[in-house]
Formats: sequence, structure tokens, C-alpha cells
Amino acid sequence: MNDEIVREGGCACGKARYRASAEPMMVHNCHCRQCQQQTGSTSVVNAFWESDRVELLLGTLHEFAVPGGSGAPHTIARCEECGTALFSYYGRLGRLMTAIRVGSLDNPASVKPNVTIFTEEAMPWVCFSEEIPRFPKYYDAREVLPPESLERLRVLGERRKAGEG
Repeated sequence: MNDEIVREGGCACGKARYRASAEPMMVHNCHCRQCQQQTGSTSVVNAFWESDRVELLLGTLHEFAVPGGSGAPHTIARCEECGTALFSYYGRLGRLMTAIRVGSLDNPASVKPNVTIFTEEAMPWVCFSEEIPRFPKYYDAREVLPPESLERLRVLGERRKAGEG
């Protein structure tokens, strides 16, 4: 893992900016119905980092809690000025992991999904890349993610069990 890799991004109006260090642990292209409703689109692409590797540089974010697929709250952080969704926090790892909306990165093409998930809920006309593993629902991370990503997730899981996040 190269901690010197830095990506920046921001909202549509430019009043909220952030920075993420290192490579993301994983990148999901999710086609579930909840993601469709929350984005008003066919899917969402989220890149996941440890929250201590994500820094808000400028602006104020407003948070909205919506039901998550697991039943735990899913919190979406949006620019207070324009409402662009920048981050999400999911119930399982709480505030220990930040999901960055890839479209908000200055260079969104700098990351590629590890997986496409919930394809059974995708719009019937959506086409999928043959290069990216896809799953009708969720997936077993041990079968897809590289060892360094699995280790980073394991560490976050241990921190969560210890009461953090």
C-alpha cells in the first residue's frame, strides 16, 4: 500500500473539498434499489477508505440518515451549499470507514470498481463490463479483494468490536 497516493475531490459548487490518502480498500458499483433511489440514477460507485485517511479541506457537510440494506442507518454527507453527496457511512463499520462517491473525485477514472453488486436489481438495459466481477447480490470479500484490502478491513472490524466508530 502506498500512503503517498493522494486523491482530491469536491462538490458541484466547489465550496466543499476533501482529500483521501492511499489507495481505497475497495470500490463498489452498486445497483441496488436503495442506491438508485438515493442517487436518482442507475447505480452508485463508492470507494472505501479508513476515515482517518479522509480529510475535509473546505466547506461544511450536512448529514442525512436513510435506511441501509443491513437495517442499520446509512448516513450520507452532502455539501451544505449545493447538496452534492460526497461521503457515506454504513452501519457495519460506523465512522471508521468513509465511502467516497467516486463521481466527486477530481479524477474519477483513477479508481476502478473491484465488483459490481446487486445486479439482479439493475435496470434491464444496463450493460456490465466483463472485466469487473459482478454479483446478483453482495459478495464474499475473501474471494475478490486483494490481501492488503482484507487486512485493512480486518483491522477496522477489530477496532469496531473494541467499541470504536
